[in-house]
Amino acid sequence: MVEKKGFFITFEGPEGAGKSSQVERLASYLRNKGYECLLTREPGGTSLAEKLRQVVKSHRGPEKVHPETELLLMEAARAQHVRELILPALSAGKTVICDRFFDSTTAYQGGARNLDRSTIDELNMFAAAGRKPDLTFLMDLPPEEGFRRIASRKSEGFDRFENEKIDFHRNVRKAFLELAQAEPERIKIVDAAMDIESISEFIRKSVDESLF
Repeated sequence: MVEKKGFFITFEGPEGAGKSSQVERLASYLRNKGYECLLTREPGGTSLAEKLRQVVKSHRGPEKVHPETELLLMEAARAQHVRELILPALSAGKTVICDRFFDSTTAYQGGARNLDRSTIDELNMFAAAGRKPDLTFLMDLPPEEGFRRIASRKSEGFDRFENEKIDFHRNVRKAFLELAQAEPERIKIVDAAMDIESISEFIRKSVDESLF
């Protein structure tokens, strides 16, 4: 096993952008190079955080999930995830690859739900114990194309976010791109309309430049 300090990589993007397949491909690539990788996701990643995921993503019924409630559920799941799983893995020298992290909170609950950005930034840092990703890939795709892809795949059940109107998802994308513009060294924009192998090649090259 190659001895390396922990490295934290996150994947972000709108619905249907293909994050999950690229997470798997990158993990396989790094494992072949001798890196010990932990794959995880948000919201979720631990048994408690996965229970919160079910509430925030799949709640249905007469009682509304208010934007503020949604934000705090996301941050609660993150606080557990970071302390129980991510920080110990990084301390052990593992490479952590996470499907969504706090940039999604900024884009969805900030950009689309219009909650106060400074409040979100403070909660993000508190929940993440001040730990930012070392490298983030933003899988950029117009929401119309993302939902065309979602329609062609097997349904995983009711998803509150996928059921939002298209303008909601346009605002999510806009917020993601603004984040990437503000932090170009950390957040790399990936054209998710490219073929899978071209996307993987771009990601591998970016990771190689950061790790080696």
